[in-house]
Amino acid sequence: MSPILEILILVVVGFIVGVINTISGGGSMLTLPILIFFLGDSAMANGTNRVAIFLQTISSIAGFRSKGLKVPKISTWLGVTATIGALIGSLIAVEIDDRIFNRILAIFMIVIVAFMIMKPTKNLNDALERFTGKYFWGSLLAFFLIGIYGGFLQAGTGIFMLLALSTINQMTLVRSNLVKAVVMLIYTAASLSVFFWYDKVDLKYGLLLASGQFVGGWMSSRWSVNKGDGLVKTFLIIMVIAMAVKLWLF
Repeated sequence: MSPILEILILVVVGFIVGVINTISGGGSMLTLPILIFFLGDSAMANGTNRVAIFLQTISSIAGFRSKGLKVPKISTWLGVTATIGALIGSLIAVEIDDRIFNRILAIFMIVIVAFMIMKPTKNLNDALERFTGKYFWGSLLAFFLIGIYGGFLQAGTGIFMLLALSTINQMTLVRSNLVKAVVMLIYTAASLSVFFWYDKVDLKYGLLLASGQFVGGWMSSRWSVNKGDGLVKTFLIIMVIAMAVKLWLF
C-alpha cells in the first residue's frame, strides 16, 4: 500500500471515529482492526490507538466548552476513580471464558439501551442532575467498575460511561458526553503512559489517526450541543447495538 493511501485511510477513518467517539462511543471497533493491519501487532495497535483518543478528548472538551458547557466538578472524581479501576483491572486474571463473558455483556447492553429508548429525552435546561449522597457514591462505584472493565477489555468503555451518567446521575446525554471526555482524558493519560513504558506506541500512526479524530471531535462536540439529546441518543443506540452484535458473534 502506498504511503499516501495509508495516510488518507488513517485521517479519514480518524475523522469518522472522532465523531462516533464524541457523540456516543465504540469507535475503537473501527480503528483497532485497521491499526492491527498496518502494525501487525495487537498490543502496539492498542497503545497507538490511545494517542488518537487522548488528543481527540482534548478537542472534544474544547468544542463543548466553546458552546458554553461547563465541566461538572464530579468529572475529576470519576476520572481518578476510573483510572484506579483500570490499573487494578490490568492486573486481574479473569477466570471466565471470553465468549461467555462477551455474550453476557451483549445482553446487558441491549437491556440498558431498551430503558434508554423508553426514557423520554430531556432538555438541557430541564435536567435535574444528581451529584450528592448515594448518587455520588453510586457513580464513583460505577466508574471504578467501568475502569476495571476498561483495564482488560477497553472497547465500548465510553458507551458504559454514558449509560452510567444518564441513569445514575440523570445527566442529559450532551452533558454526559462532556464528562465522558474529561474522564477519558484522565483515564487515557494513565493507560497511555503504561504503553509508552513498554514501547507499545507508534507515534507516526497514532498522530496520523489523531489528526482526523481531533477535527472530528471538535466538530461533532459543537454539533451535538446544537442538536441536543435526540441526536446523541440515536448515535448511542446504533453503537450499542453494533457493539452487542460484535460481542455476541465474535
